[in-house]
Amino acid sequence: MIPFDNSYARLPDRFYRRTAPTPVKEPRLVKVNEPLAERLGVPVADLTAAVLAGNEVPPGADAIALAYAGHQFGNFVPQLGDGRAILLGEVVGKDGRRDIQLKGSGRTPFSRGGDGRAAVGPVLREYLMSEAMAALGIPTTRALGFVTTGERVMREGVLPGAILARVASSHLRVGTFEFFAAREDGEGVKALVDYAIARHYPDAVGPLGLLQKVVDAQANLVAHWLGVGFIHGVMNTDNTSISGETIDYGPCAFLDVYDPRKKFSSIDVQGRYAFQNQPKIAQWNLARFAETLLPFLAESEEEQVRLATTELERFVDVFEKAQARILRAKLGLFTEAEGDRALALDLLERMAANEVDFTLLFRQLAASAASVDADTATAALFREPGAFRDWAEGWRKRCALEDATPEARSEAMRRTNPAFIPRNMRVEEAIAAATIRGDFAPFETLHAVLARPYDDQPEHAAFAEPPAPEDTRGYKTFCGT
Repeated sequence: MIPFDNSYARLPDRFYRRTAPTPVKEPRLVKVNEPLAERLGVPVADLTAAVLAGNEVPPGADAIALAYAGHQFGNFVPQLGDGRAILLGEVVGKDGRRDIQLKGSGRTPFSRGGDGRAAVGPVLREYLMSEAMAALGIPTTRALGFVTTGERVMREGVLPGAILARVASSHLRVGTFEFFAAREDGEGVKALVDYAIARHYPDAVGPLGLLQKVVDAQANLVAHWLGVGFIHGVMNTDNTSISGETIDYGPCAFLDVYDPRKKFSSIDVQGRYAFQNQPKIAQWNLARFAETLLPFLAESEEEQVRLATTELERFVDVFEKAQARILRAKLGLFTEAEGDRALALDLLERMAANEVDFTLLFRQLAASAASVDADTATAALFREPGAFRDWAEGWRKRCALEDATPEARSEAMRRTNPAFIPRNMRVEEAIAAATIRGDFAPFETLHAVLARPYDDQPEHAAFAEPPAPEDTRGYKTFCGT
């Protein structure tokens, strides 16, 4: 029996709408994340096709669709909410309290004309991406399992349907706070503040303390994204989690060739959420969060603005320190020294100018750390090999300032720079096989590889190979909703 304890459902009913999942025709269990279920304290035997499809609501569940608003591409939408997702309830396991939510489980009062369903492709993408991020050590929602529905959904064509069981520390978003602030519902905002503090940041002192914690969490999260070449693709405020987890894997992707201006999302026409823009967009989203808290920060408007501005400006410092720490680790530097960030940014500029694969370069750099004999292979990743050799001279001088053996440095870099990421072409292959042929074997293989991103896995070496740069220029991702 799933041990539900549903704290959010005990909030006033304007925070959500009680909504039962809509049963599907023929649910078929495809995947259950057994290690995650064990951490949640959820018996695997209870995660049946009927439960994960929403055909059977388990005892103790309190199915609700959450209300929230959000800024989408900079434009405020006062009511969004869970249009195709239903929160079954919460469980308390080894990692604390977690939501269990069904995505694609049918229409809700927030569907706004949508069908409330999901296709196999987006479900597989979120499963692979979120579990890959977890294996990389980046805060994220998780995938507990998924089913196919035996029904069809209409998107760009007629596609097989599926439902994902998603796990999150909570589904509180910046947009959740915006929903109540837009209605001038001060009691609602205050209730959210108290709830968020109790659930996520019990050592935070009041609304200002909550703002400080969320600024820290988001700054560190985006620094981690940049450290692995991840592009979220749709960083709207309704996709910005208060807990600091990566949430809502729609048109997301990982960089192949390093290009700071890169975007993949078909709907991000102007590149608002391009790779290099993610830190400033996170700060912009946090400004919207701060606005919802202003009346609770101080009595005078002047002091409210001063306190909020101080925290928003602090974001830059927190992010840059986190990014510097991550970049030092990627370069195999164990101590902090002046010029480290400049050294790393210089390498990134040379990579961009030479269309160098992001993941492959840093993994190969670990070999160069062990022996200069590997420099030939590393330099060969650049169109102009001298661009690497010139940079490597300064890098080696910097490494020489530390008391570490080449072997120790290389091993540390191999634990920081993954060999395997969800390569876009591999994700698309898995989606195509499942969508067209109903074949989930490529998904299973890719999932197993991504679960060990820092291991060499010679039997799966092909999964680490990047595509040719010319094969990636027109690649786009789609939201899939």
